[in-house]
Amino acid sequence: MTTDTDAPRPQGGDHRELRLVVLLLALVVGLLITAATVYLARVHPTLAEPLGVGAAVMSALTAVAGLVARIIRR
Repeated sequence: MTTDTDAPRPQGGDHRELRLVVLLLALVVGLLITAATVYLARVHPTLAEPLGVGAAVMSALTAVAGLVARIIRR
């Protein structure tokens, strides 16, 4: 069995633009969720402090976005 060493290998960066668009879309959705959470906490102050809730949600979304970006790079 022979192998052709001159055959082009598939590149991992073929869908780089699509990956970037998906990541940016996920970040926009995350910002919308954060804004909705802060608004809800402001309307119902007994739920939590608005900035504390926003910071907690945003930090969780940032961690998820970082994890997704790391998985996409591999």
